[in-house]
Amino acid sequence: MKRSYLGEFEEIVLLTVAVMEGGAYGVAITHEISEQTSRSVRLNQVHAALERLEDKGMLKSEMGEPTAERGGRRKRLFTVTAYGRRTLQEIQDVRATLWTRLLNPFKPATSL
Repeated sequence: MKRSYLGEFEEIVLLTVAVMEGGAYGVAITHEISEQTSRSVRLNQVHAALERLEDKGMLKSEMGEPTAERGGRRKRLFTVTAYGRRTLQEIQDVRATLWTRLLNPFKPATSL
């Protein structure tokens, strides 16, 4: 399978789904990304990224069981495929290599 490149937001969505280990659905992913990145994230942005990642073969989804808190509606649950995990590993490897090659690592900001 040829390598698909990810934008920053797709990478964050894919990584968030991986972290959530089977409990990943649109609203929960949106909240997790907002909490972890302090970014304002809209549900439609997350759904669009989930669809793109599923089209690329990096995610798969299935309908969960109906839940009372959703008025008996079912959630679409997302999981990372083997291809998605390989892609995340490649991204991590590239970034780690580049960080180790940085001659003058960034120092933590100090307060004045």
